[in-house]
Amino acid sequence: MRLSVAMRGLLAALLLCLLPAAASRAATVLRVAYAGSMGVVMDRYLGPAFAQAEGIDYQGIGQGAYGLARLLAAKALRADVFVSITPGPIVVLQQAGLIDRAVPIASTQMVIAYSPRSRFAPMLRAAAQGRRPWWQVLQTPGLRFGRTDPAVDPQGQNIIFTMLLAERFYHQSDLVQRILGSVQNPAQIFTEPSLLSRLQAGQLDAASSYRSAAISHHLPYIPLPDVINLSDPARLADASRPVQLTIRQPDGKPATLHPQPLVFYAAVLKNAVQPQLAQAFVAFLRSARGQVLLRAQGYGSAPDHAR
Repeated sequence: MRLSVAMRGLLAALLLCLLPAAASRAATVLRVAYAGSMGVVMDRYLGPAFAQAEGIDYQGIGQGAYGLARLLAAKALRADVFVSITPGPIVVLQQAGLIDRAVPIASTQMVIAYSPRSRFAPMLRAAAQGRRPWWQVLQTPGLRFGRTDPAVDPQGQNIIFTMLLAERFYHQSDLVQRILGSVQNPAQIFTEPSLLSRLQAGQLDAASSYRSAAISHHLPYIPLPDVINLSDPARLADASRPVQLTIRQPDGKPATLHPQPLVFYAAVLKNAVQPQLAQAFVAFLRSARGQVLLRAQGYGSAPDHAR
């Protein structure tokens, strides 16, 4: 059926009216920069659930939290919300004037994830069951261990702190050197988003991990004692036996670091394009629905305080 000239004009007018609204909806995008270990829970669960409820688009940016914080501080990257693990990256943005306040949303602990495809899987499984010392298994010749760069990622720092605490707990001197090699050993270092993917693919035998990330990626893992897994703030606050790590930052300057409890923090950036949606997303992370999604992916509860 051929449309009359009048009908074609009416349809054209309707399309012109609808296009601005459609363009406006398409332009509403919430950008969330998050610690790379949160990729599964952010991009598959939290982000899509919030976007569907609000009728908007969600864009997640996952990398090492220190690296992200420096990019945001330098205005080389822009986001509405920043989600970090440990307060350190939050402080970077506070000092840059981009964050006033951050709120805790979840917690986790250090574990050793391993590949079920690894030829060392039986040994690693025995360690997970407490039948073999995990720190001895990780020293097995030929075992490929992966971690992240301590200069750009808190997890890269946290696995070193874990090993330093393990030296004391198990009375094993030089455990860091025997398992990790040098602090920034290029043979072991990978980006945080790719680390567990390499483990799943069998390219690595074992890797540093947060318990939450191992569960999200459906990977088996070796649990570690509370005294070394960075989950207990009281143990880390023991000033009588301080643990510290000195690394060289991307700008070449040395930095001396101390362990911090593994708590995730969320904050709205002052230069957010969508500040109201950003506030709503942070509230969603702390809501009953957001917490259910986090728990389902292996995250623990957050302490009741703000940064």
